[in-house]
Amino acid sequence: MNITNEERQTLINLANEARQHAYVPYSNYPVGASIRTKSGRIYTGVNIENAAYPHTMCAERVAIFKAVSEGETEFEVIAVVTNNGGSPCGGCRQVMSEFGLDTVVLIADGEGKLQKELTVSELLPEAFTPAHLL
Repeated sequence: MNITNEERQTLINLANEARQHAYVPYSNYPVGASIRTKSGRIYTGVNIENAAYPHTMCAERVAIFKAVSEGETEFEVIAVVTNNGGSPCGGCRQVMSEFGLDTVVLIADGEGKLQKELTVSELLPEAFTPAHLL
């Protein structure tokens, strides 16, 4: 999939703006995500922490679940922004793989600078997919 520099930066900026709404009273590590579907719609998400830590939800999954709840299951690109350009966690990688190993993943820092661009397949080699359930 070809994505222009302008499209990259727009998605990164949307994810960075979304970070302002992250609920992170424990880690103080705001994460924002924006995902563009194959139909062209964009959804954003933020991490939402919980005092019972295992119930915290990551920004990537929030954006994906918002899209899926609106009937979108085919994604082109997801941008993830953290202060230091941190990579998605294993759980988010697995959720991303459910909806397409070719989805482009943009990882950027809090200044909006792209740190890394790769596919879900590159982010999660040998992913467990629905095909494994057959």
